[in-house]
Amino acid sequence: MAKEIPYKIYLDESEMPTAWYNLRADMKNKPAPLLNPATRQPCTAADLAPVFCEELVKQELDDTTPYFEIPQEIRDFYKMYRPSPLVRAYCLEKKLGTPAKIYYKFEGNNTSGSHKLNSAIAQAYYAKQQGLKGVTTETGAGQWGTALSMACSYFDLDCKVYMVKVSYEQKPFRREVMRTYGASVTPSPSTETAVGRKILEEHPGTTGSLGCAISEAVEKATTTEGYRYVLGSVLNQVLLHQSVIGLETKAALDKYGVKADIIIGCAGGGSNLGGLIAPFMGEKLRGEADYRIIAVEPASCPSLTRGKFAYDFCDTGKVCPLAKMYTLGCDFIPAPNHAGGLRYHGMSSTLSQLYADGLMEATSVTQTKVFEAAEYFARVEGILPAPESSHAIRVAIDEALKCKETGEEKTIVFGLTGTGYFDMVAYEKYNDGKMNDYIPTDEELAESLKKLP
Repeated sequence: MAKEIPYKIYLDESEMPTAWYNLRADMKNKPAPLLNPATRQPCTAADLAPVFCEELVKQELDDTTPYFEIPQEIRDFYKMYRPSPLVRAYCLEKKLGTPAKIYYKFEGNNTSGSHKLNSAIAQAYYAKQQGLKGVTTETGAGQWGTALSMACSYFDLDCKVYMVKVSYEQKPFRREVMRTYGASVTPSPSTETAVGRKILEEHPGTTGSLGCAISEAVEKATTTEGYRYVLGSVLNQVLLHQSVIGLETKAALDKYGVKADIIIGCAGGGSNLGGLIAPFMGEKLRGEADYRIIAVEPASCPSLTRGKFAYDFCDTGKVCPLAKMYTLGCDFIPAPNHAGGLRYHGMSSTLSQLYADGLMEATSVTQTKVFEAAEYFARVEGILPAPESSHAIRVAIDEALKCKETGEEKTIVFGLTGTGYFDMVAYEKYNDGKMNDYIPTDEELAESLKKLP
């Protein structure tokens, strides 16, 4: 007889992953290389060393090594909040009246409130190992900035955060958590950097974007001795660290002999989606199993579903390397929607290549539909979800309802990246009926895309 599946599946600490999985090692079509913005030639380790930590540069450029051992100090830190639970959403299944079996991997069991800590602690560790004084970064909704401030506090590193202006204003308490952990937080674009001043001149009154904040953080890092820049999404090294999510998810499912049919994740830059799907996509690439994988993005910032697969700058100030990715153009400033972590103009090169090769699907959803799903989920499953995660919830519910129509007993797994307790302004707007669904026009996107390098 099959074992009865508990509401929450917890792995033992002894079952935690001891190595990160590098999905690129199994890709036949490797992601295109980053290009040096000055020479337009593939970036070398020497090109990236002034910006990133040395060990992270090695991880970034290595697309052949399948596994990287997780240093013991990082594994010890992970034990504070990992393994995270894989939850069987029995209450949601019952409420929907669906024959589908729904699971979600919950990454909100730490003070940062999200999955971002998985990579933040790794990047802070390597910065400390290199003898650096501190790091700079950007943050959208504030989850990455919060996670990095926690990690830097643990290793006694200075942390300088440029927070997208609209999120800085919408989420003051997230900002205060960062400051509590010792980080300094600046609304971006700011007058602190040359690139910030230039953006403000060209776009007066702008609410900012992740692309703007990245430019400022990179400038600050490269002009301050003993500092490097760290990024919370998009890069290969971040997807590598986040593979702990997928590795734990697969181990928990395997423990009970469960095979997923559909895997769903929200997608902004790609850290959570890339981490969740990593071992499943690996099996798919090796021909060992097949899965339907769905990336969900906001209709207001639809890089996969309406962007172009081309080389583009990773930042608005055009100081970062160029990446081949699905992009809306580095000058595209998304509407100030309430899923700040998904307001990025491009998508991870790794995920972009997988999407271009037809190995996963993508869909976009409007924010009122997202918050409708978020409130439904909160009332049924008891967790107040982050707006970013709620994109995945929306599509998971939709897929479960399709199963209700067809009678299929599909197994659906989605990533619940974190909690929404700092997103109450957004929930207030939704509850008061003041939330709108801004969708960029074809003309707006064409205007942005025609400037691609």
